[in-house]
Formats: sequence, C-alpha cells, structure tokens
Amino acid sequence: MFYSAFAYAALAATVSAHCTRALLKDATDKYITAQTNGQSSDMTAVASNVTYTENEQKVDIKTGILAQPLKIDHNRTIIDTTLCASFTELIVAKSEHPYVIGTRMLFTDHKATLIESIVTDKGDWAFNATGYLYWNSLEKWDPIPKEKRDSRAVIQAAGDAYFDRFNDTKIIVPWGTPCARLEGGAYTGAGRDLSTDTCTPAGMPSSIVVTNRRYVVDEEMGVVDIYLGFPGLDRTQGQLPMPDSHMFRIEGGQIRYVHTVSSCVTPGCGMNGTGPPIPT
Repeated sequence: MFYSAFAYAALAATVSAHCTRALLKDATDKYITAQTNGQSSDMTAVASNVTYTENEQKVDIKTGILAQPLKIDHNRTIIDTTLCASFTELIVAKSEHPYVIGTRMLFTDHKATLIESIVTDKGDWAFNATGYLYWNSLEKWDPIPKEKRDSRAVIQAAGDAYFDRFNDTKIIVPWGTPCARLEGGAYTGAGRDLSTDTCTPAGMPSSIVVTNRRYVVDEEMGVVDIYLGFPGLDRTQGQLPMPDSHMFRIEGGQIRYVHTVSSCVTPGCGMNGTGPPIPT
C-alpha cells in the first residue's frame, strides 16, 4: 500500500513539528556507531518501545545484526523531516563476512519507534559487497544546490513510476542520461561509457504489482528510498513478495542513480545461476 498526497499531508502535520535534520542525523549516527560496536544498547538514547525487523521479520534487537560488530566501509544516510524518517545504506566489504544493509527508521516524539533493516549477504540478489563498494565509490551523491532541487512530489513520483511501470506499460519512467543502476553488486555501467549509460532495463515485466511501499524522501539530496515487497524475486517462492529497498537519486526530475538491496529465501534466489551478472 502506498500513501496518497492527502494522507502524506495529514501525516506530516502530526510528525514534522519537532522533527529536524539535526535530530535525525544524530540518531542515525548513533545507529551506525551501534552497528560498528555490535552494541544495540547504544540505541537506547534515541529509541523507545522500538519495533525492530530484519528482512520483514520481527527480531529481538539484542540478538539481531545489531549485536554483531561490523567494520563498515561505507555509509550513506538520507533524512526525511516530513515523515520524520531516515534511511541508511551500509556496505561491509572488507571483512570475512560481507554485508550490504539498508535500514529505515521512523521516529515519534524524538525517538525511533520502528527500525527495519534489509540485511543481505552471500546468496541474496546479485550480492557482491566488493562490487557494491567499488561502483558506489565512482558515483557523486552531493547535496543538490537549493536552486536546482526538485520538489518532494517530483522525487517520489520518479521512484513510483519505476514500479508502476511493472504493471502498466504505458507508464513513462523518467530515466536520465547518464544513469547507472547498482543491484547487489552488479552494475549497469560496468565496461561501458558511463557518460552515456542508461538504466532502462531490457524486458521489464508488465503484470507485477509491487506492494507495501514505504518512503523516505530527502529533498536536499534529491533521493527517495522505497521499501517494498517485490513479488517473484525469489523464484522458489512464487509471487511471495521479497524484502526490497530501491534508492533513487533524482536530478532535474530524472533518475541518475538506483541502488537496490534485495533479500531472498533461497541462496541464489532460485535462479540456478541464470540471474544478473556478478562482477568479480
């Protein structure tokens, strides 16, 4: 389910009055520290009565991934003061057990009340943390100059158009040129001229309804992250929606970058080696 503009306006009126970028940045900094130290108790100062999930399953925050110290090689956070929410991308590539993690947090009364993480590792969709870290390092995600920023509505609409196209071939997705899509470690621009690359996928589906969309929109960064259920991603699970995050960087109303984090039930997502290419 995704929200109408009216629903967003009503929700924003209740959550944004005391929600600031400083508050959310402090909370996400503490989250990153907690994950680095493997100490979920580091979240106590910024979380209250928190619901914690990993890959859409409720987990005890004291025994989940936050209880494991991780050497984080990259982090990126976007902040949504309208919904009082944040999304953080973590890459753990130079460790014995690599991960790529996407974590969305929702806040009420200055405290995180929902923390939902998509935790991916070997066997998940196109997983290769080394590739994810390398290709990410070539990209430019600077804040958008104020005079060039797109509206919240434009940013979210670009991400929604991508998923709406899966069920309606008439939908036009606002792909930019250049554009690059990073999926688990596979990169659309690998081995090609990145200045002319396009993200337009070959053979997009035409009858898939992408469900349970949840948003974090950061106008300063020109980014929307959409948490969702992706039907059919794991071929062994039929159309059961899989936990998925798509983060879109929007510049001038067009999609510049896409980063995905997608979890599967079965190693290899049931594709028997026929899935997207994995860089070495």
